[in-house]
Amino acid sequence: MDGIKYAVFTDKSIRLLGKNQYTSNVESGSTRTEIKHWVELFFGVKVIAMNSHRPPGKGRRMGHTMHYRRMIITLQPGYSIPPLRKKRT
Repeated sequence: MDGIKYAVFTDKSIRLLGKNQYTSNVESGSTRTEIKHWVELFFGVKVIAMNSHRPPGKGRRMGHTMHYRRMIITLQPGYSIPPLRKKRT
């Protein structure tokens, strides 16, 4: 799971959960086929579609670019990814 950084929880991504679509940030060098393979292998689900985009960077001078892409992964009906929770101590 080197390419997937973390799950994204925004207003839009929470709305998309109802459509069986999951949002996560991935490394910019990863390809769609790599991400699809990692998600299917790690979570045991079937991916039917993937959309990606680069979020706009913060306004800096020297041409700073984002080092990740945001992927919206659509799963087949009947499959889901369990929520990742961190235990509080």
